[in-house]
Amino acid sequence: MERLIQVAITASALTATMACGGVQAAEKPTIALVHGAWEESNVWGNVTPKLKADGYKVIVITMPGRPNNPVPVNKISLDLYRDTIIKSIAKERHPVVLVGHSFAGMTISAVAEAEPSKIKTLVYLAAYLPKNGQSLLDLGNSDKDSKIGPFLKIMKDQGIAVVDGAGRADLFCNLCPPQLRAAVPNLIVDEPLAPLVTPVHLTSDRFGKVDKVYVHTAQDVVVSPSLQASMLMATPVRLELTLDTGHTAFLTDPDGVAAAIEKAASPVEIGANAR
Repeated sequence: MERLIQVAITASALTATMACGGVQAAEKPTIALVHGAWEESNVWGNVTPKLKADGYKVIVITMPGRPNNPVPVNKISLDLYRDTIIKSIAKERHPVVLVGHSFAGMTISAVAEAEPSKIKTLVYLAAYLPKNGQSLLDLGNSDKDSKIGPFLKIMKDQGIAVVDGAGRADLFCNLCPPQLRAAVPNLIVDEPLAPLVTPVHLTSDRFGKVDKVYVHTAQDVVVSPSLQASMLMATPVRLELTLDTGHTAFLTDPDGVAAAIEKAASPVEIGANAR
């Protein structure tokens, strides 16, 4: 009887240890959301609650120069954008899933170069995926199928880039319902020019080793599907997902965006280990 009791105690302890290990293995990474150019952090408003409801901690980052984070335009740079993100995730104990929309693809790439150990996965949502030495201006000029060109105004004297109001709904809300199309033009903000024209410095030893996922937007007229495809040919990623949306998928398909982010955040098998 004493031997049977000892076996039962040992088995119980082993079960508890395995259960504890299972909880640790299932711990979900923090997700950090970074908005793009001409946007504010409120673009994630319909996505964040879905991620939180599924058990993720979410950090929503506001870039400098917005109404909620005012900084003089002459003080804003790509380095400041990068450092703002790094500061926002600095206290996280484990690597984060860093999601960037549109221009934020440039910024999250710079973060991965500077702090690769802080990043579990980079998620590019309708985002620019640069090679070393490229700027947004370089990639934008190469996008022959984008419709933004005629509506983009570069105001060098003010240090900003402005999207003409006449094109905002068709560019950023081409698949939105009428009420949302009417609202979106008033939500677009002016963008500091310096970060848009600054090349990003990337290396294979740092940025190149960070896990990457790309979420395509099939009806995009800002970052066209053809440019998205060509960027992926130049910089392959672990996983590609596609949403049948325009550029602002978080407005028209927040469920799809949340699901794509969660799929990207799932453990990545590396040999016998899960990342």
